[in-house]
Order: sequence, then C-alpha cells, then structure tokens
Amino acid sequence: MNSLRAVVRHPQFRHGAIDMSGVSLGIAAWGLVTGVAMVKSGLSVPLALLMSLTVFAGSAQLAAVPLMTVGAPMWVIWATALCVNLRFVIFSAQWRPYFKRFPMRQRLALGYLTADLNYVLFMKRFQEPRDDEGQIEYFLGGTALNWSSWQFPSIAGILLADVIPTEWGLGFAGVLALLGLTYSMLSDKATTFAAVVAGAAAVAAFALPFRLHIVVAIAAAICVGLMIDGGGDAGRRIRHVLLGSDGKRRGETLAPGRRVAL
Repeated sequence: MNSLRAVVRHPQFRHGAIDMSGVSLGIAAWGLVTGVAMVKSGLSVPLALLMSLTVFAGSAQLAAVPLMTVGAPMWVIWATALCVNLRFVIFSAQWRPYFKRFPMRQRLALGYLTADLNYVLFMKRFQEPRDDEGQIEYFLGGTALNWSSWQFPSIAGILLADVIPTEWGLGFAGVLALLGLTYSMLSDKATTFAAVVAGAAAVAAFALPFRLHIVVAIAAAICVGLMIDGGGDAGRRIRHVLLGSDGKRRGETLAPGRRVAL
C-alpha cells in the first residue's frame, strides 16, 4: 500500500471523504447516542471507551450492552453480536477481489475500518476491481471520515454521559438517525422487501428474552434474500412481483454475482 502521505493526497481519497460527508451527521448522532447508552447501561467509562474503539460496530454494541448488564450468558452475548454483524461477511466477500492483492496484515486493518455505508458508496462508484482508479484511496477516504464521525461523538457521549440530561431525547434522535441511514441503503424493491420482512419479524418476536428478536429479524432477512436470489418457484414469484416478469429491475439488469443487501 502506498505511503500515508501519498494516499491522503490522492484525488480519490478526497472524493471518498466528500461522498461520505453526506451521511456523516447521522453517523455522528448515532455515535453520540451509543456512547451515552453504554455508560447509562452500567458500563464503566474505561470499558466503554475500550468497547467503542475495538468493537467499532454500533448495532452490535447496543445489542450486547443490555445483555451484559443483565448478566446474560456469554454465549448469548457473542451469538447476538455475531448475528448482528453477519452482514460484514457479505461486504468482505464483495470487497475481496478489490483488496486481495494486499498482505494479510493490511487486509485485517481494512476489515476493521469497513462499515455499511462505505460498502454502499464504494460499490456504486466502482463496478469492478482495477488497480489504476484509486480504489483503495477512495475506500480509505470514506472510512477515515466514517471512523472519525463515529468515534469522536461516541467518546464524547461516554465522557459526558452523566451531564447530558435524559430530557434531551437523545434516544429518539438516535432512532431517527439510524432510520435515515437505513433508508439510504434501500436501493431497490427487493432490498426494501427484505427490510420490511425483517422489521415485521422483529416486532412479532419482540417478547423473546435476551433480545433474540434481533436474531429472528436477521434470519428472516437472510431467508428472504436467499429466496429472491434463487429460491425455486417461490423465489421466481417474488422476483416477478418485485423486479418484473424477466427477473430484471426496471431499466436495468441484475449485476452478476450481486446479492440483495441485508
């Protein structure tokens, strides 16, 4: 990988940061809420800081922290965090052709920086892997801004949790921020359908202990995605309704090897 100075000076690094700036305020709001929530849930400040910097996964953090505070079994905590973050397996598989030329140590560092919206923006800009288009610089520009937009507000929320009044309604603001980020990822009818099914499954299973309704929602979304991608007669009927009679989106064809984003 090129030197840090050369990467930062590359035009694609700036483009990656500019593209990510459109959603950085929502990410910052959600990071602030997550930082406050970790401390309010009973985590100590040092442990919350360690979790924010090492885990770097807001949805997994918010799912795991309540389980930790009520003394849930360790396997439940790990299973919940794993299920919530399963989507990164899909992201990594799609990114592999672009970054497989780098050594293992550098790929592990890139994996730490990956995030949902970085994946969406990157794949929209680069349809196939090429060495001469500044793809790694674009990736690093977007992830650098994404990491900063999350970590600094999250750390602020952790340090200021005791002085931030609950009357500010940060929890509701965080929900709105997360909804905004979610809506930006609903790029077609198939993805929207999977999201609606997952939401309905989460509501239906909300009474399950240890927040297992999250696992149920993820399983439902995965099943719908697999069915749409090629689930026999049922999958063909769903594709007919969502994508048209020939399995195509209106005005475009399904890209080879692409999957419904979950």
